[in-house]
Parts: sequence; structure tokens; C-alpha cells
Amino acid sequence: MRNILVIKLRYIGDVLLATPTVRAIKDARPDVRVTMMVNRGTEDVLSGNPDLDEIIVLDKGSLTAQSRLIAGLRHRQFDTVIDLTDGDRSAFLSWVSGAPVRIGFNDEHRWRGKWYTHVVQSLSGIQHRIDRDLEALKPLSIPAGSKDLQLRLTPQEVKSADQLLDQLGVQRSQPIVVLQPGARYWFKAWPPERFAALADRLAFQYGCQLLIGGSDQDVDLANRIRQMAKSQPLIMAGRTTIKQFVAIAKNSALFVGSDSGAMHMASAVGTPVVALFGPSDPAEWGPRGRQVEVIYKGLDCRRCFHPTCERGEESCMRQIAVEDVVAAASRLMGELGSVPASLERKTVIELRPVKMEAGHD
Repeated sequence: MRNILVIKLRYIGDVLLATPTVRAIKDARPDVRVTMMVNRGTEDVLSGNPDLDEIIVLDKGSLTAQSRLIAGLRHRQFDTVIDLTDGDRSAFLSWVSGAPVRIGFNDEHRWRGKWYTHVVQSLSGIQHRIDRDLEALKPLSIPAGSKDLQLRLTPQEVKSADQLLDQLGVQRSQPIVVLQPGARYWFKAWPPERFAALADRLAFQYGCQLLIGGSDQDVDLANRIRQMAKSQPLIMAGRTTIKQFVAIAKNSALFVGSDSGAMHMASAVGTPVVALFGPSDPAEWGPRGRQVEVIYKGLDCRRCFHPTCERGEESCMRQIAVEDVVAAASRLMGELGSVPASLERKTVIELRPVKMEAGHD
């Protein structure tokens, strides 16, 4: 085993959660060359990762482009492929790589299992995604190591983030609180009027500078929240790169948002996080930081999780009240500077905990 390909064709948060698996490989076999294949748009979260020798970015292009990719995989002569995606496309790419050892998941018991030489069996009960990914190393007899996420910033990236804060007019004398209202799926989002009310409460209580984050698709949502809030939060949605966001989050007093890649990035750099969970289960997808408050009502979403929710005003996200979030934020804001780095504090608020099936951002 000298040339390994790790495949993770999912979203930013999923890619970041796979970094402990990559680290475990390098810790066990520092002589091995490790390449990781990810979807276009997620690769920046891996830049500067010392455990990776190369990153392959997959585009959904023409048949000609796909043919070149397949030929390139064979030319690289990988001897081992670890597919952490649990999907048909990645299983096919594992097979066409020609690697003699191909490890992957097949929880749906689909035909793709035939393309692997080793199918990882899921353990009973709910596993955190980090632990699940590490299970893929068992056929190689590689032990799991640190489960901390690997996320690096360069001085240039930090400087770029500082310049953006200057452009936004952020007052450095005030603590910064990042609100991330967007979600990949609408049923994972907290109502915008509650984000506006939260912004006003936090601004009044702590005199903090509120920043509304998000992607290009979240700009309109950010503007709606700003219009509803008396505190006039600043909008950085659509203006940050992945690493600019990480640098800003790292120097913020608090992050509040739904289950998302942004949540995992903020937690990874040590930012206190209030995570709002609804249809996805924090036992599987929760942030793994040391100063974390998870608010989760524990509703059984199996009957209407996708494509729509039938509960209306009684939906899982709407059951999270502004007071719930203010209380969690206050616990973290009040603890700033007083929590040792070695202490992991995680509070999960569950009214009716039940087993549920959910997707992820």
C-alpha cells in the first residue's frame, strides 16, 4: 500500500468531517501518498492540509471530460481506493481506477457493492459521521487516531479576511457574532424573523457586531433579516470565500446556525457554536467543538422528511424558540475565556428523543 485515493463526493461539511480519516492514514503510514477526490466547490476546505499530497476536483462535465478523468485515474495507478461517499458514481470511479483494493459503504444494499473488494458493514445504532468514516480503515488495519478536524489558514487568507471586515465596516472593538440563516434544504432552516429577533437580543445584551453569513443564494434572505432587525446586522453573505469565512469565524465570539458546512467549519477552529438541528440527528452530524450548544427537539421526521414537511407551524425547526437560542448563546458568551481548551462542553436539548432518519448538508 503506497498510493491511496480517498473519495468524498459530498458537500463541504462532509469533506471536512472526513479529515480525521485522512490523518489516521498518514499517521499510520507516513510513506504513503494520499490523494483525495472531492466535488468542485468543496476543495478549498482541504487546502493546506498536511495529510494530503494531492486533491483531485471532480466536475460534472461532458462525456469527453469524464473519459479523460477515468483515463487519468488509471494512469495514476492507485493501489487502494477508500470511498467514503456511499454513492453509485463514486463506487463506479473506484472500480474504473483499477486499484486492486477498493473499500466502500453500501448501506442501501445496491448493486454498487460488487464494485468494491471490501464492503464496510455499518454498526448497529447511530454513529457520528467521523466514526463511520474511520470504520473504512479497518480492512487496512489502520487504527483511528485524533478525531479533531483538520482546517488550516495561511497568513494571506487571514489578511484577506481582515480586509473584507474593513470593507464591511466591522467595529473591531465589539465582539463579533456570526449568524448563518441559510440551509441547503428549507426544512433545515430556522425562520428568518427569529434570526432577526435573536440579532436584536444579542446586540442589546452584549453590544456585539452581528454578521449575517451565507452563500450567493442566501443574499436575499440576509437582506430580509437585516430589514426586520433593529440592530442593523452587517451582511457578508455572498462575499466570502471558504477560507475568509473560516478566518472570520475563528475570531468571532459566537456562531449561530443550522446543520451545515459553515457550522462544522466554525466548530473546527474553536468558535463557540449554537447549532440548530431539526430533521438531521446531532448524534450523527453534530459539531465536535469544545464549546458547543446543540438545540434539538428530537421529532420523528421519518414520515415526512423529504420532499416536504407536513407539520407546518409544528415543524421541528419552528419548535426552536428564540428564548432557547438566547439561553444557549448566553451560556457560551458568558463562558468566553473561562473554558479550558481541554474541556468539551456539549448540551443537547431534547424534548422527545426518538430514532430518526435524516439527510445532511
